[in-house]
Amino acid sequence: MQMRVLPRKARENNRDYALRTLRENIIHLDLPPGSRISENELAAQLGLSRTPIREALMELARVRLVEVYPQRGSAIALIDDELVEEARFLRSVMECAVVELACRMATEDNLLLLMENVARQEYYLAQGQADQLWRLDGSFHSLLFAIARKEQTHALMSNLTLHFDRVRNMTLNTVENSAIVSDHRAIAQAVAARDEEAAKRLMSVHLSRYQVDKTHLLERYPAEYFKESC
Repeated sequence: MQMRVLPRKARENNRDYALRTLRENIIHLDLPPGSRISENELAAQLGLSRTPIREALMELARVRLVEVYPQRGSAIALIDDELVEEARFLRSVMECAVVELACRMATEDNLLLLMENVARQEYYLAQGQADQLWRLDGSFHSLLFAIARKEQTHALMSNLTLHFDRVRNMTLNTVENSAIVSDHRAIAQAVAARDEEAAKRLMSVHLSRYQVDKTHLLERYPAEYFKESC
């Protein structure tokens, strides 16, 4: 079991560093669904004691991304359709409300940042660089929350939608001609036009893409990654 070891952030404590690293490795499938994990191995790879590792695993178990077996170690949770759909529902409710606010509150500078983000997504889509697309995808949605002055809401939501994020990352790596980038351009254009109804409708469609792309996921990823057959 070999993780990607992320660089530490300034003033980041051991628990938060362990949690952020584990989350990123789970979302990006460096720790794939069903894989067994060891506190000792994780501690050695991250250069930490077992205490912050244990605390991070317990936090991930609380949101059901990790299964903890007393005296037997832990495992990365399988992808559960119901949890993915619940997380997608939460994001849809929150982000449709936020994009409506963004239509009212966006400044010209905000709109330039949105369009610049989309242009960079289109560049990396053409280059086939999924990692960069993932990063810019997250930045696009984060920017909408910032425009609406709901950054704390975004932080809270992010902790509750990790199941959806894992599948969203798989989708970015699976669909050859992804509609995700064109969704973002359409959403940005609706915000620029102050068209609240169009922006909400487009966001709802955008966050429902997993339902459309599920077959593609099973064509690329092992069925053993999923809790139930799709």
